[in-house]
Amino acid sequence: MLNAKIIGNRIGDARKKMNLSQAQLAEHLFISSQAVGKWERGESLPDIIMLNRLAEIVGVDLNYFSENVQQATTETTSVESSGSTELSPDSSEKQHAFAGKTEKNPSWDMSRGNWVDADFSGLKNLNEKFSSSNMQRCKFIGSDLSGLLLSGNNIGECDFSGSEIRNSHIRRSNLEKNGFKDCSLNGTEFSGSNISKCDFTDSDFTGAKIKTGGFDNNTVSNALWNGTSFVGAYLLDIVFDGTLENCYFENCTFKRVTFEHAILVNTFFKNNNLKKIKFVDCKADRITYEFLKHGKADLNGITLLDV
Repeated sequence: MLNAKIIGNRIGDARKKMNLSQAQLAEHLFISSQAVGKWERGESLPDIIMLNRLAEIVGVDLNYFSENVQQATTETTSVESSGSTELSPDSSEKQHAFAGKTEKNPSWDMSRGNWVDADFSGLKNLNEKFSSSNMQRCKFIGSDLSGLLLSGNNIGECDFSGSEIRNSHIRRSNLEKNGFKDCSLNGTEFSGSNISKCDFTDSDFTGAKIKTGGFDNNTVSNALWNGTSFVGAYLLDIVFDGTLENCYFENCTFKRVTFEHAILVNTFFKNNNLKKIKFVDCKADRITYEFLKHGKADLNGITLLDV
């Protein structure tokens, strides 16, 4: 039987580590802050779907909420405090260095850190070195972050303008009020992440994937959409413009989503209820038009492209 008190404490601990208020967490879950409060006080439990969504937002594995996690942590702590004097690999390397032996340069790892108002502009080869970190108001302007792997990050009010973020994977992270102007996001995958109030003006989303998670209140003016896919994502307060070609929207939730002065070519919509999408002065090819028609979209703002 699930222990509501233990789960509530762990929800509260994980939320605080991500520097999220109860109201902010509730907003990402699309529920009331009172519901989050009841969970943390052990007065009620989230269902398994909500618990899985919660784990993605706060950057933990679903097993984190199990009672067995506490026992494993306690056992690890006991071993660490047993008084063993065996040198760690890092300690051994340092000892050899002092003995005059040449060793490889030590690697740096900035994961699990709390980075505030830091300037990392022009940074290269970041890889996984910022995972599980809190980053607030940091600068990554003009950086090469290709192949970046981020997991469980809380990133707020950071500036990535003009950066290369190609073929990266950002999962179970919270991104809010960040600047991604003129960024290359080719082939990048956002999975289980909440992306809110970010500025993607002039950014290139060619081949990018947004899977599950939220994509809301973001500015995407003049962004390039080619082969971009949205799967199981929650789209809220977004205005798409320009040309969308070979794009893919599958089982997404749309709320106050507008396509304005947009051209839709070979773009697939798999959803039986597209009534909440608004089209303003848009054009679509025949196959896209039929996808939208099948989903019961309001087609008044769409005209067919000339063949």
